[in-house]
Amino acid sequence: MLTVNAYAATSATEPLAPTTIERRDLGPDDVLIDIKFSGICHSDIHTARSEWGPTRYPIVVGHEIAGVVREVGSAVTKFAVGDRVGVGCLVDSCRECDNCRKGLEQYCLKGSTGTYGGVGRDGEPTQGGYSQAIVVTEDFVLRIPDGIELDAAAPLLCAGITTYSPLRHWNAGPGSRVAVIGMGGLGHMAVKLAHAMGAEVTVLSQSLKKREDGLRLGADHYYATSDEETFRELAGSFDLIINTVSATLDMDAYLRLLAVDGTLVNVGAPEDSLSVHAFSLIPARRSFAGSNIGGIAETQEMLDFCAEHGLGAEIEVIGAEKINEAYERVLASDVRYRFVIDASTF
Repeated sequence: MLTVNAYAATSATEPLAPTTIERRDLGPDDVLIDIKFSGICHSDIHTARSEWGPTRYPIVVGHEIAGVVREVGSAVTKFAVGDRVGVGCLVDSCRECDNCRKGLEQYCLKGSTGTYGGVGRDGEPTQGGYSQAIVVTEDFVLRIPDGIELDAAAPLLCAGITTYSPLRHWNAGPGSRVAVIGMGGLGHMAVKLAHAMGAEVTVLSQSLKKREDGLRLGADHYYATSDEETFRELAGSFDLIINTVSATLDMDAYLRLLAVDGTLVNVGAPEDSLSVHAFSLIPARRSFAGSNIGGIAETQEMLDFCAEHGLGAEIEVIGAEKINEAYERVLASDVRYRFVIDASTF
């Protein structure tokens, strides 16, 4: 087995700290990836701090992984040594249920295997991308096109696909009016992607302090939700709203911004329940929905789309020693717009 340096959470209250972990021996269908960059997702913080339920410690989080293939198993056909590749939120699924056969591995009926916090087929807990290397079966490895730098590509493996999937599913494009709640790690990618798809894009943010960025990244309009006039002015305006924030909001207020047959999709995942009044939905046949990441095929489609349109995440690259500081800055919304760890510093 391969021993690699990593950063792990050992409890819900302790800072992440350096450690070593073992990666499984390379199987016939496996790819050994030297990790170059690993993005910091809010999901990492939720998991490291047991905010979504009990976490099995120690845990190495990180599911926005970009790197280079070091070695491939004897039966691997899709990748070769030296290829630029990525790993997102999934490293396996049953591959047999109806959803898996449809390319919807993220909705595997038997439960997909997360890049961290899951249990692999060997019965061992999965450990994520805050590490030097990872071994993944080739069916769950993505090819990163040459048109995207690896550091800017890493956040696409979660933030990118988490916003791309609902935009595609609910047909964002020319003639559609899309609003994005929140201008953070997910929100800034939603703006870029919706703009590239041809939609009219509006950002709904707590304040106007990121307005210049929003317009630069592709938003047509930018409103402060702290201003009550925003909700009066925009009532009935949108076909699709993507809610990217992991906080408890007044969902009824946002639902009333939808036009007839409009949909509000939650991709942010707050700890607490979200309350919705039936009469925020019924009078305009509105829908309140949720969306997970994408399957492997759709994630590859997203990466190719980003390369075609020259899209990557807006990032701040840090060393591993800054991870705990970065967590606090994420919680304070003090990053524009995604931290990416240089894996050479593990």
